[in-house]
Amino acid sequence: MLRERFIEYLKIERRYSLRTVALYRKYIDEFYDFAPLPEREFMTPLTVRSFIAESLESGLNSRTINLKLSALSSYSDFLVKHGFIESNPVKRIKRPKQSKRLPEFHTMAAISNYIAKDIERDDIMALRDRVMVLILYSTGIRRAEIANLKIEDWDIGRSLFRVTGKGDKTREVPVPDYLHNELMQYIELFKEYYPDDNSGSLFLTEAGRPIYLSFVNKVVKRELSGVEGLTGKKTPHTLRHSLATHLLNNGADLNSIKEVLGHSSLAATQVYTHNSFEQLKKVFLTAHPRAKK
Repeated sequence: MLRERFIEYLKIERRYSLRTVALYRKYIDEFYDFAPLPEREFMTPLTVRSFIAESLESGLNSRTINLKLSALSSYSDFLVKHGFIESNPVKRIKRPKQSKRLPEFHTMAAISNYIAKDIERDDIMALRDRVMVLILYSTGIRRAEIANLKIEDWDIGRSLFRVTGKGDKTREVPVPDYLHNELMQYIELFKEYYPDDNSGSLFLTEAGRPIYLSFVNKVVKRELSGVEGLTGKKTPHTLRHSLATHLLNNGADLNSIKEVLGHSSLAATQVYTHNSFEQLKKVFLTAHPRAKK
């Protein structure tokens, strides 16, 4: 089946994330249900436009519509490549404008409140959770990247992590001194608790198995709950956004932040300049003698 060949192509050749592959499959299946005809007959600008019109009428937002169009466009390119259609009909469809959403982030004060919390230093699980959160914030790595971290990925001598990100690209991320010390203590305790572990994973579950994506989510939410000043979403991605915003506010240049975060283009990093400007605007209007009503 063509759809299955396409999904395998996304997984193996394009190396898309599991979430993206699942979304593309969902949207393409929806399109097949909408137009149950052979590819040559239903992959036309008119059919795609009708499908999108129905999606708009159902109340879907512009972001979801654009995701659907991206899925159909990738699939159309695949069909063109294999000779099923002559051209990509999605390229003739005007995409709805998408309002920019500023990344949510936690304030430096709120993060400092978390770091100042005391924990039981001889409790491997408590120390594991703390180190996990500190790595996510201090290095800005992604949820999937921390789930795949190995002990050997930490270069103790150079104090950095070698992180494998999207597209199997490897980058080096510096480890601040305070995190270096936490890691030293954690790994020492880790080796006492798991002397026979041969997985090489930096983090293990309570059952002694490598951690997984939803496990990371749960740890972050639990660790950040109840921290003074820490409001909004409590997710690994918010910690990543927080680091990027704090780096920019403290004078780091965009190219350096881009390299640390593992962005493929500078455009993905530039969104944090909006956060910084919004913060500047808030301070300015609060302090300006003529801004108060």
